[in-house]
Amino acid sequence: MTYAPSPHFTQNWVLSKPSAHGRRGVVVSQVRSAAEAGVAVLDAGGNAVDAAVATALSLAAVEPWNSGLGGIGFALVHRAGQPNAEVVDFGPVAPRGLEPSAFKLTGRMKQDLFAWPEVEGDANIHGPLSFAIPSSTAGYAHMHATWGKLPLAEVIAPAIALAKRGLPQDWYTTLKVASSASVLRRYAESARIYLPDGLPPVAPYQGSPGFFRLGALADTLEHLGRAGLRDQYEGDIAAAIIADVKDMGGALSADDLRACKARILPATQFPWRGHTLQLAGGLTAAPTMIRVLEQMASVRVGAKPDADWFVAFGRAMKRAYKERLDGLGDADPLAAETCTTHLTVCDQEGTMVAMTTTLLSSMGSRVVLPRSGILMNNGVMWFDPRPNQPNSIAGGKRPLTNMSPIILRDGDRPWFAAGASGGRRILAAVTQMMAFVTDFGMKLEEAAHHPRIDVSDPEYLSADRRLPRDVIEALTADGPTEVVEHGVMPINFACPNAIVSELDGPRIGISDAASPWSAALAQA
Repeated sequence: MTYAPSPHFTQNWVLSKPSAHGRRGVVVSQVRSAAEAGVAVLDAGGNAVDAAVATALSLAAVEPWNSGLGGIGFALVHRAGQPNAEVVDFGPVAPRGLEPSAFKLTGRMKQDLFAWPEVEGDANIHGPLSFAIPSSTAGYAHMHATWGKLPLAEVIAPAIALAKRGLPQDWYTTLKVASSASVLRRYAESARIYLPDGLPPVAPYQGSPGFFRLGALADTLEHLGRAGLRDQYEGDIAAAIIADVKDMGGALSADDLRACKARILPATQFPWRGHTLQLAGGLTAAPTMIRVLEQMASVRVGAKPDADWFVAFGRAMKRAYKERLDGLGDADPLAAETCTTHLTVCDQEGTMVAMTTTLLSSMGSRVVLPRSGILMNNGVMWFDPRPNQPNSIAGGKRPLTNMSPIILRDGDRPWFAAGASGGRRILAAVTQMMAFVTDFGMKLEEAAHHPRIDVSDPEYLSADRRLPRDVIEALTADGPTEVVEHGVMPINFACPNAIVSELDGPRIGISDAASPWSAALAQA
């Protein structure tokens, strides 16, 4: 007998996630407990901005590999009764004292997931020199002060409770910690928290998983609840951050923290299929998304996305990425293990928030600051370590990022809000999710579960193995194509979530099916 093994599939099951329906508020997050925090704040009388801030702060305690007080991000806020969305820009900025000479090149290219030339000691990828100014909390503070209704003490209370309870010690935590363990072990506080006895925490073989505390994070959240979120930049928490950074030899300064402020900017507007697409602007994936849509505007749209549509979309993505990388100096790391989070909120009045935040890599810099318990980002990795490039490392500089929160408006009314995590994969996921709803008239739950392609590079694409055979054959005939699974790990596709707010109808939310902790929840 001759036997040839069939391809190995990690998942021999069908994944799905329920949508949330209601006529009041809806919160969608990559972690259910954080979405519950947002709904609790809505139930207490808060608005969508209060709920978004509560959800984001809670994610610091329950999704530390993706975001937190040491991260950065962008949000779109379209308030009910206003004609347009506004952008809250709390994106990455390099410390002003960051010296390019600290990043000496080895003469080799990175041999793992990063496309940059290798830096001695990977100083741009992990450790204290990899920190961009941690602006997430400044963004939350500005949003809350500008548009929030509830006092901060109520908005931050769920995050404090979750931090005091601790991070769930289940199989997914084991997986996420293990994927970063080889670098976490280099930093004492990170190793103490995440690698007890030198190994990742493991769920019990039977019964319910326990929880473990993330160092001083709960105390820091409690302090911020009393002193205000700006304390992270001007008060005791700022002093604790700078003391730790100084001990480690980092470049982040007290002046960097004091000067850290979020900016409110008008959203970029683009007409699409009878609606107006609102995007976060130039330092996100927004310009590239517009280039894709410009190319797709004349493509025939049938009853469903067929082989011709996917081929056209793949070509449009490749051309747009080539323009992005040629014109902007390859200003983001190719196929890096970016770990981001996205949350979407709609309140009873119809205000919608789409917020994407990140530490950049999974667990960011892998450095937990011992005095504050803050896990810091590694935003310096967004810069090209080579000198004299459009995106070279420089103090005070802003790099290009991949984040792409969107809100479509129907007239002046916010109607569809979405975004995703997943680095360069975000753009393809968000664009297809939107197209499935606007171009093909899919219900939100159908759109979220429809298989997609990914294009993160001008030269090739990935196709979900669940796509019809004729689609895969057409894509393969058109250019290099890898047929892959959509699962928990490897992460071959971004993780989108979205809310649709129908006029005089229900609000519907959906989270990513392949994200094990994600959920969409509606107010009762």
